[in-house]
Amino acid sequence: MRYMAGIVLVVVAALVWLRGRFVTVTVEGVSMEPTVRPGQRLLARRTRGVTGDVVIVRNPHLAPPLLVKRLAACEGERLPAVLGGGPVPAGRVAVLGDNPGRSVDSRHFGLLPASHVVAVIRSLPPRGEQ
Repeated sequence: MRYMAGIVLVVVAALVWLRGRFVTVTVEGVSMEPTVRPGQRLLARRTRGVTGDVVIVRNPHLAPPLLVKRLAACEGERLPAVLGGGPVPAGRVAVLGDNPGRSVDSRHFGLLPASHVVAVIRSLPPRGEQ
């Protein structure tokens, strides 16, 4: 019986550790087409992203709670022209969808706190290499 309890404890600990390191999402909407498609499941690692990464961010408008976007600029970098140029202020990031005509992103809700970047999906190609 102790042996089984030990196995269960190890499995639970492993699941808690994995949950803290990774997040999964199911893509809703077309804002990131053709990079990712609606219904596609993504596994992302909880880490900081760099410009060009596809990231999962907290939605500043809460519904849905998470968004999949491309990190367009990080603190101290230059904003893309579509966001007005200029430097990104400290502690902020800009995100854009790969399908600009159908995406709600930093063009609509502005720059996000860098802490809103939840995870990075590193296995996806850079924009334009799909």
